[in-house]
Amino acid sequence: MRRLLVVLLPALTLALGPGVAAQAHPFGDPQTAIITAKADVVSVVWRVGGLDDLTLLGVELGVLPEDRVMLDGAIDFVDGDTEAVADSDEFHDYLLERIEVATDGAACAGTVIEVGDLEEEGARLEYTCPRAVASASVTVRTLTDLHPAYRTLASGPDGQRSVYESAVDTHEWALGSGSSGEAAAAPRTTTTQDDLGRSAAVQLGVVVGAVLLILAVGALLLRRRRAHPPSTPTL
Repeated sequence: MRRLLVVLLPALTLALGPGVAAQAHPFGDPQTAIITAKADVVSVVWRVGGLDDLTLLGVELGVLPEDRVMLDGAIDFVDGDTEAVADSDEFHDYLLERIEVATDGAACAGTVIEVGDLEEEGARLEYTCPRAVASASVTVRTLTDLHPAYRTLASGPDGQRSVYESAVDTHEWALGSGSSGEAAAAPRTTTTQDDLGRSAAVQLGVVVGAVLLILAVGALLLRRRRAHPPSTPTL
């Protein structure tokens, strides 16, 4: 689906006329965020939705060369782009600028703690607040500066969930002692090969079971017919 949109967006841009940006591709897997707290520290783990989004961000931040974006708007992801972006000060500053935490109207000081595989492990940020956190207002505006259609699926303690988008970029989270302090992993929207394999196995099992049942019923009826042959009517 993502590749199809990458192909269609340049054509759509030409149809709409000049001034319509085709470089951003916000219609694939969404970003995710996991929000938790311990004492006076709020933790946010952010993951990018797709590697082409990360390449585009790297170009916008000046970390990657501009030729990563083709003239038709397609993104040319190259091995090493992820590490180049993840290790850059520009990216760390960007995260702290676009993800903010506040409690009781007071901003919490943020720090990028570690950055792993940004598609799987994500970047972990910690925000130290003035006092122990009962609830926090968390703002997430990552990538919406590139295109307003980008969104972030976020999860918090006790099954709390929220969707961040350009029109709604702030959400209040319950993070105090009434919460478990553990967040469910934000959902991934892609279907893995393992998921497909399990689904196919279940469907195959159902079909095989139905066939075996039909064969068993048929064998039972055949035995009954042989044990009790129909009588020949006498004239």
